[in-house]
Amino acid sequence: MRIGVPRECKDMEFRVGMVPDGVRHLCARGHEVLIETSAGVGSGFSDEQFESAGARIVDIDEVWSRPEMVVKVKEPQPHEVVRLRSGQILFTYLHLAAEPDLAAGLQQADVMAIAYETIRNPDGSFPVLAPMSEVAGRLAVQIGVTLLQKDHGGKGLLLGGVPGVMRGRVTVIGAGTVGINAVRVAHALGTEVDVLDVDLKRLTYLYDIFRGELNTLYSTPANVEKSVVTSDLVIGAVYLHGRRTPTLVSEEMVKKMEAGSVIADVAVDQGGCIETIHPTTHSNPTYTVHDVIHYGVANMPGAVPRTSTFALTNTTLPLIEQIADLGVEAAVAASPSLSLGANVWRGHIVCEGVAESLNLPYVELASLLG
Repeated sequence: MRIGVPRECKDMEFRVGMVPDGVRHLCARGHEVLIETSAGVGSGFSDEQFESAGARIVDIDEVWSRPEMVVKVKEPQPHEVVRLRSGQILFTYLHLAAEPDLAAGLQQADVMAIAYETIRNPDGSFPVLAPMSEVAGRLAVQIGVTLLQKDHGGKGLLLGGVPGVMRGRVTVIGAGTVGINAVRVAHALGTEVDVLDVDLKRLTYLYDIFRGELNTLYSTPANVEKSVVTSDLVIGAVYLHGRRTPTLVSEEMVKKMEAGSVIADVAVDQGGCIETIHPTTHSNPTYTVHDVIHYGVANMPGAVPRTSTFALTNTTLPLIEQIADLGVEAAVAASPSLSLGANVWRGHIVCEGVAESLNLPYVELASLLG
């Protein structure tokens, strides 16, 4: 199979969909890999490294027009969607539940679009979403710490405190992969940590591994409000399979937070769990509502592309190999996990969560396979 890896074009997105070792592996299996010029530079990979691994370096036109499968990191931008051709496979993060225009564009393009974030294992885990969730969860606290500094517009608080001074308080809404990584960093800094979820088994797990040194709270509107309004940093860490994130923090709660507090919603690419959040970019990452700093960058791991690219491609390479070796229809038929990644298939929405969120007809993938 011929596989194309374009250069990412989202604002300050420096990750790349494949590393040279991945190219070498696929070429050894008889596949052809096309890499757009300078696609890997932001992650520390030169065109020469890709060529040495067996790739062919091509321009933007060829990397989109010739491949049977296009492998990316972030969702295609409008000028990329129009480059897709009928019957192509698109393998990347999509987050369509909050992107009706992109969903419509992919339907019109007549492609088979498989989203990293909806690939799900039988145990309920999200193998391709997980590594970027780990990065984003840790980054959320790191970024929050910086934004709380007075020189960045914050209240001038050191989250961990010092002897004789109250430490800061962090609320993490959601105890999944993002949440546990945010908790890990916040706890290590010595902050007071509240983590909320509706999964009591998950809360019990967190309580045990942190030896009871944080507050694990069942997520009710009352508990959310109590934690949010008393926190210096609030981190949104909610994910529902393919669906738009429910709003758990209202604007009224935000109004009650102290001036100079910080909100970082990692769920913003699925719509966000905080009413006052909207997507921002690395170039212009924050805005203020009711004197509370909001951080809504939808591609947070792009800030640490070297780490993120390796972490992501460790999980995607075996799936790319599976699709390339078997063909996309046989690959999704053979793997229930991979089939859950299918979002748009030749004009049809085949992910139930996406269809529900966008109020579009849902078609079972199995009915479309030969």
